[in-house]
Amino acid sequence: MSVEQAIEQLKQVFDPELGVNIVDLGLVYEVAITGDQAAVRMTLTTPGCPLHDTIVGGVRHALEGLPGIGKVQVDVVWEPRWTPEQMSEAARKQLNTF
Repeated sequence: MSVEQAIEQLKQVFDPELGVNIVDLGLVYEVAITGDQAAVRMTLTTPGCPLHDTIVGGVRHALEGLPGIGKVQVDVVWEPRWTPEQMSEAARKQLNTF
């Protein structure tokens, strides 16, 4: 499993409130693969997000059990703080944000 493949897999994880995947939202800061372990450093749109556990669980579910991945570590960080400017063009169009 490559980092690029892991990132593509994370596009299957959506922010339930916004209906946009976490990669296009710009929530995923870093993905690393070491041996059979995937480590994801990410943020959420707001501190105290009520969907924290749902989104983190979605990240684990998306990556665990994939070929070559045995364990997934998810670190939610608050610095740098997420801003709408981190969204991809596709996310902006989906949310009609300019």
